[in-house]
Amino acid sequence: MANPVFDNDPVFGDPRRRPNGRRAVVAQPSVDPVTLEQMYSAPSATARETGRLTYDDVIVRTAGLLTLLAAVAAGTWYGTEHGILPASTWLIGMVVGLVLGMVNAFKRQPSPVLITLYTAAEGVFLGGISLVFTALPVTGTGTGNAQPIVLQAVLGTFATFGAALWLFSSGRVRVTAKFVRWLIVAMVGYLVFQLANVVLSFFVAGDAFGPLRSGGWGLLIGVFAVGLAAANLIVDFDAIKRGVVAGAPRRYAWTAAFGLVVTLVWLYLEMLRIFAILSGRR
Repeated sequence: MANPVFDNDPVFGDPRRRPNGRRAVVAQPSVDPVTLEQMYSAPSATARETGRLTYDDVIVRTAGLLTLLAAVAAGTWYGTEHGILPASTWLIGMVVGLVLGMVNAFKRQPSPVLITLYTAAEGVFLGGISLVFTALPVTGTGTGNAQPIVLQAVLGTFATFGAALWLFSSGRVRVTAKFVRWLIVAMVGYLVFQLANVVLSFFVAGDAFGPLRSGGWGLLIGVFAVGLAAANLIVDFDAIKRGVVAGAPRRYAWTAAFGLVVTLVWLYLEMLRIFAILSGRR
């Protein structure tokens, strides 16, 4: 998996990458013959009644987290713009979100509290950084504040999400071992490029996006990053499907929702950067 949230999870992890192709096994308590006979005689139960993961569980938790994300982001934007919060508040959200994201990604059991706190921290980060991008000075022939870059980024994010979901559900894109290997290589290359951009920004003059992500070149990198994020979403959908088919416990809906939020936050940031460059902000 390219998304560590799913890759390191014993339920959603791809069995093709486990030693000897072993599958994840959830321990089940032993059942005595009388209880077993009662179970066979009882009417069949739905996945929800047996405590298994369903798509509805994932949808509800993902929608809840995204609502919280949007609400906190809006509150942070308003508070920062009106001087209620310090201008650097988004930096705190970024650091806290990064730490909580790493903790949640490597936890074996999902923690609803930590996942909710991560989402709130990311809301603080996104609200603040969106305001920063909007306030960037306009150069060249850009239209500046006439461009609603935040709205454009939000619409672009959900449009990409919908397109990725359609490609996966229609079977037009299949998650194979080759697809995952390509995605991992591309992700590593992108991360190395991003690190180089950050390091060079301390020594080479450039705009707010760094010397390697300026102008037309920055747009090309942004489009490439959006493609990577979309591919990650498709892999995420595949992991969720395997979790539902395998009858994973319902609590793992939190893990699935967290993984989707992580990818959507990254996708939104790439969209925001693209529309900021297009509007002439530097």
